[in-house]
Amino acid sequence: RRPEEQNEKGEKVLPLDGVLTLGMGVLCTLAYWAPVAMENKFLVSNVIAWALAMVSLGAISLGSFQTGAILLAGLFCYDIFWVFGSDVMMTVATKVEAPVKFIYPAPPSDTPRAYPFSVLGLGDVVIPGLFVRFASKIDEALQPQNLSYFSVATAAYAVGLLTCFGVNEITHAGQPALLYLDPSLVGSALACAVANDQLEEVWNFREAEEEAGKEE
Repeated sequence: RRPEEQNEKGEKVLPLDGVLTLGMGVLCTLAYWAPVAMENKFLVSNVIAWALAMVSLGAISLGSFQTGAILLAGLFCYDIFWVFGSDVMMTVATKVEAPVKFIYPAPPSDTPRAYPFSVLGLGDVVIPGLFVRFASKIDEALQPQNLSYFSVATAAYAVGLLTCFGVNEITHAGQPALLYLDPSLVGSALACAVANDQLEEVWNFREAEEEAGKEE
């Protein structure tokens, strides 16, 4: 928790950055609910979604590498089923207008689109983002000599996401982003661990234990 600020008289005051953040939040909320077509305010929606993602990344921890790998494996299957085996995900992505996704104007195409945006769900940012953030914790604790786990995870996320967008444009069909992101992240992390000769340490890494050790 952030300590409260005080003025010269010792009176408690609101921090300036907190006031500015609150003001920006109110302005974004008003702009989002303005009676304007989403095509003209999609950036506002993305800003709100980005804020939600950043808060989530700062508040949630995977705890251990194995927990992260199991979580990504489970959501890998979940995402594939609900995108390819049902129209639920596509309905939510295209029919529910709320700042729980990132939307971008779709590139020009000869094929008519029922929805004018390319969509990336908030979960496709937060869940893999937690793993990328966890990779930075591994870097801090294990001090790899050859490859940085965080750098490799960041690159793996970019490659997985670009692959997803590429397949989406080629097939003109919605794709489960975690189908590409999860194997890319877990596989690259394990490959990086092998390159650093730290496979066992990475597989058994627990963030809580490492942080407790630093505090002692």
